[in-house]
Amino acid sequence: MTDGWLLYMLAVPAVILLGLSKGGFAGMGALAMPMLALVVDPVRAAAILLPILIAQDAVGVWAFRRSVDWRLIGWMMPGALLGVWLGYVFAASLSAATVMTMVGAISITFGLYRLWAARHAAPVAVRRWPEWVGTLLGVVSGYTSQIAHAGQPPFQVWVLPRGLPRDVLVGTTALFFAALNWIKVPAYLALGQFSPQNLIVSAALFPLAIAATFAGVWLVRRVPAERFYTAIYCLMVAVGVALIWEAAA
Repeated sequence: MTDGWLLYMLAVPAVILLGLSKGGFAGMGALAMPMLALVVDPVRAAAILLPILIAQDAVGVWAFRRSVDWRLIGWMMPGALLGVWLGYVFAASLSAATVMTMVGAISITFGLYRLWAARHAAPVAVRRWPEWVGTLLGVVSGYTSQIAHAGQPPFQVWVLPRGLPRDVLVGTTALFFAALNWIKVPAYLALGQFSPQNLIVSAALFPLAIAATFAGVWLVRRVPAERFYTAIYCLMVAVGVALIWEAAA
C-alpha cells in the first residue's frame, strides 16, 4: 500500500501511544507496531517507528535523568546487546508473528499474576532471583525489541516486581530503551530499512511524537504511585492481547 491517509490515520494514534509510553506509561508503546502492521508490513512499520522512538527517548531521558537505577541498567544492558545481535543475525529464521506471540503470552501471564499478587498481598519472589536472571531477560528484551519493538514485557518482568519508586522506574526504563534503540540503528542500516520513503513518514510525525511524550511526562507525575503500577500491569495484559491478535492476523 502506498503512503496515504490510512497509514497516517493509524500512525497518529500509534505515535501518541508511543509518546505516552516514553513519558512514563511503559507498555502502551507496544501497541504501536500492531496498529501500523495493519496497513504496512511489520518490517517497514518497525523502520518508520525507530527514528520516532529515538526522538521520544531524548525527551524521556531528559525529564527523568536524575532518577535512574544504574545497577539494573548494568545487569540488563550486556544481555540486551547480545539480544539485538541475535535479532539481526536470525532476523529471517524466526517470524515476527512468532516473536509477537511469545512476547504477548509473557506479557499477559505476568500482568495477570502481578494484578493477582497485588490483590492478595503475595510475596515478590523476583527480589530473591540471582542478578544474572536480569541479564538473561535483557537478552530476550534486546531480541524482541530488534524484531518487533516489543522489548518492554521482558524488561518489565524483571524490573516491575522490585517496587522501584515511580520516577526511578520511569527513568530507568527511559534510559535502557534509549540506549537500546541507538544500538539497533546499525542493524537497521545493514538491513536497508531506512529508505527515504520511510524517513519522510517518520519526519512528518516528529512534532506529534515530541508533544505526546511531554504530555506523557506531565500525566505520569500526577498519577499516584499505587495506581501507576496497577495501570502498568493492566497495560501489559492489553499489550499481550494486542500482540497475539496481530500475530494471528
